[in-house]
Order: sequence, then structure tokens, then C-alpha cells
Amino acid sequence: MSVRVRFAPSPTGYLHVGGARTALYNYLHARRAGGVFVLRIEDTDAERSTPESLAAIYDSMRWLGLAWDEGPDAGGAHGPYIQSERRARYRAHAGTLLAARRAYPCYCTPAELEARREQQLARGEPPRYDGRCRALDAAARAAHEAAGRPAALRFALEDSGEVAWDDAVRGRVAFRSDVLDDFVILRSDGLPTYNFACVVDDHEMEISDVIRGDDHISNTPRQILLDRAFGWTPPRFAHVPMILGSDGTRLSKRHGATSVSSYRDMGILPEALVNFLALLGWSLDGQRELFSLAELEQLFSIDRVGSNPAIFNIEKLEWMNGQHMKRLAEDDRLARVEAFLAAHGRDVSAHPREWRAALVRAIGDRLKTLADAERYGAFALDDALAVDPIAWSELLEKPDVGPRLASLADRVAADSEFSLASLEQVTRGLAAELGIKAGDLMSAARVALTGRKVAPGLFEVMTLLGREKAVRRLRDAASRWAEERQARTV
Repeated sequence: MSVRVRFAPSPTGYLHVGGARTALYNYLHARRAGGVFVLRIEDTDAERSTPESLAAIYDSMRWLGLAWDEGPDAGGAHGPYIQSERRARYRAHAGTLLAARRAYPCYCTPAELEARREQQLARGEPPRYDGRCRALDAAARAAHEAAGRPAALRFALEDSGEVAWDDAVRGRVAFRSDVLDDFVILRSDGLPTYNFACVVDDHEMEISDVIRGDDHISNTPRQILLDRAFGWTPPRFAHVPMILGSDGTRLSKRHGATSVSSYRDMGILPEALVNFLALLGWSLDGQRELFSLAELEQLFSIDRVGSNPAIFNIEKLEWMNGQHMKRLAEDDRLARVEAFLAAHGRDVSAHPREWRAALVRAIGDRLKTLADAERYGAFALDDALAVDPIAWSELLEKPDVGPRLASLADRVAADSEFSLASLEQVTRGLAAELGIKAGDLMSAARVALTGRKVAPGLFEVMTLLGREKAVRRLRDAASRWAEERQARTV
């Protein structure tokens, strides 16, 4: 059987990194095997599903580079690929089970079910459906129908001792059938439940392998029993490990950003996020850490996915992003920085291309995320200078800083060449005349010009600012220093 896998998100929010990893593993498994990657939208939760969420899922998957072969917008021979468009299929298959006495109508109301559940818990029993509607005779059912009582449709379980499967990640997994109950397959409003729709869709879309998070393990025995009732062969299952936060609890919003779009907004490259997500459970040899998507398509195998929970380490992601940033060709790096800045309200297209390239080069290895271009390049991107108060307070404590900055402003203004080499010569020459270390003068000038203690090289900063702005900032800082020092003595 050829490999056909699916990613089936619910459009009730943004694409979570856990869902993105599931999509990635399915995509890689299909590409490695020369198979088909299907995108299916499970939108039966009509109240919470939104077009905006669906658009965000599409956008995030495309940004990651996870192109699907079949799906709502790609078409294919196994559609529709949106569950809300498949209701007739679910009703037809439910009718098959009903005719075979493997399903029956249940007239219990939600209030009745909740009351029985509380009674079971009070007796120390596990809550489960007691099967009373299964025993109804034809007359009792007819009476309920005549009274207009809504009915859900429940699957009639048969005692099979246990339900077991060989999981591609976890090995043999088994559930005793007596821990299950007659679960609902169609709600009273006619909508299918998750497990029923999933089984029908996987069969009709000829899904060979189901790769999903291990939070779905408890659903698997019910899905296998449904497959058996239909006479269908269940797909192969692979339940990948949970993703945990740094504190060892399940990854959630309290750990910070959890959606793919949030990491894009933070300046993370798609190449880095794909690389990072792949390693949340999978390893090639326990040594190598950097992979492109194309390399992962050739190297990924589900049998190298471990069963232990994976830890989401944001510091590791940022390091990995820096490594992928270094791999980019200069033109590509510049284009991505420009796009990121434009998306965040900083259009730099008015500057000459060489100026833009020089800014990115000046930031250098500090460019670990695209957001670092905004962080370390703000001195050149904004007319108004935001000065770090801690950096300024440290400058204010040092003697003679104001006069030194004023003298440097004069020298820079008089430098006819205004190049990296000439600016360095002017600055070091002034430090020598003043009898101070060049580093002391340069560190003060860096705060005056960028507002930060940590910034690109001083002479690159000056050339990016241009003579007029560099001189003005040096003089403004000298004046401020003098005024605030004077105020202390009053």
C-alpha cells in the first residue's frame, strides 16, 4: 500500500507549534516514501470554527514550506476535504452501522447523562454510559420518537477482551475493552463526533499511516473498533511524544508564544522553526542538529522518533535561528530583513541598497533573529534616539565625558574623507591627545550615537548615520551630559 498521510487541524485558532510538528512529521514521512500528504479540515465544531483561523492555518503551513498534495484548495480524488461538506457521507455510514445493529439511537438528555455521571463518581465508579437505550424495545423507541425526543446515535460495543495495535513509536499498546462504553458517533443535531468522522474520512481518503500526538492514544481503540465494525483495515498508527515547556508541564501560553505566526512575528526563520520542530522527538544520530527542509525530506524516518516527551527550549530555537541566518546568502538575508522591517512599519526602501546592505553587515552576528535588525538597527532607522537609561546613567557617572564627546563631534565634522578608516583614525587620534584609552572614548560615543552599550561597530554606526546626524547626536549627548552634571551641583 502506498503511503498516504493526513494532517487534520481544527480551524478554531492559530496553528500551534504542536500541530505544526504533527504536520511536519506527516509531510516528511510522505516525502521520504514518495507518498501523498493530505490536508483535511475538521470543522465540525461549528461554533468555534472561523474563516480567519482557517486562513491562518493555510498561511502558517505555507510559510513553513509544508505543501500539501491534496486538500480543500488543492483538490484531489478523495474530497471533499472539509468535514462540514461531508455530512452526507457520515449519515450514510452511520446508517450502515444502524442496519447492522452496531449502532442504536440514544434518547438520554445531557442533564440525565450528567446526573448519572455524578452518581457513578459518588459511588467511586468510573463514569461511563450505562447502555440503557441499547436495551429499549421497538415500542419504547417509537414512544420517544412520537414525543419528538432528540436522539444521538451510539456505537454498540462488542466485548473483544482487548484492543491492541503495534504503534510505530510506542510499540505494542493495548486497552481492555471493558474500560470503554457505547460512545456517540452522531450527535442529536446530526453532526458526527471526532472519532466517527475521523474513521470515515481516513478510510475514504485511503490514509495508510496516522501520525499524531500521543494525547490521541485514548481515541485509538474506539477508532479501531469502528474500523472492525465496518470491516475496514485500520491505518498504521504512530503517536509522537508530547511537547513540554521548560518547567516540564505541557506547552501552553504561560510558557510564551505557542503559535507559528507568533514565532514568525518574533523574527524566526521558517527554516529554523522547521529544523527545531523536527528535533522535538526525532534524531538522526544524536549529534547533528542543523538540517534544511530538503535534507529532512531525505533523512526523516518515523522509527527514529522517541516516545519520551520533548522539551521546547526557546534559547535553543534562537541559537538555531542564528545558525540558519548565517547560512543565508547576503542578498537573501537582506531581502528577509527588509520584508520583516516593512511588516513592522519600518519601510527602508527609500535608502540606497548599499546603505541597507551595510546596516545588515554592521549588525553582523548579532542578527540571530530578524527582529534583531530592528533592535540593533533602531539607531539608524529612527530619527529620534531612544537612550537606554542604565547606559546613560553609567555615562553620567564618568568624568569629562561631555567635553570629550564635544571634541569628537568637532573632529568628525572636520573629517573631509568620512570613511571607516578616517573615522577610526580621528577617534583614536583624539583619545591619544586626551591621554585616555580609545575604548573609553568609543564606548561613550557608542551610547551617544545609538543609545545602547551594545551596538554595531562605532565607525560603521557613524557612516550609516551620516556626518550631519552623527555630529548632531554627539553634540546633543555632550550638552545633555553637561546640563545633568550641572544640575547635580545646584
